[in-house]
Amino acid sequence: MIKYDVRFLEQAKEFLDNLDEKTREKILFNIWKSREVNDPELFKKLSGEIWEFRTRHKGKQLRLFAFWDKRDDKSTLVIATHGLVKKTQKTPKKEIDKAEQLRKDYFNN
Repeated sequence: MIKYDVRFLEQAKEFLDNLDEKTREKILFNIWKSREVNDPELFKKLSGEIWEFRTRHKGKQLRLFAFWDKRDDKSTLVIATHGLVKKTQKTPKKEIDKAEQLRKDYFNN
């Protein structure tokens, strides 16, 4: 059973567009898979309202930041804000802050 729909903000689309086809396909596959199974290896809460879609591909850690939009009682949306190729163990705070700002902008519009 599919638990939520996923929408991509412009920065998330740009991140995906700049990846090679195989990497992009792997990320999208993991996102669609995460809609059916609870697996923190695929979709995990980072802090506050910010979550991340997680993909490991060819030794790279790829992250797509996201948040929940539950305003509509018919469907639940997860909004992907932007992505990065992770270079360190710890997710940079500025990326979490950026996702939080994009979340605020989304709900204010």
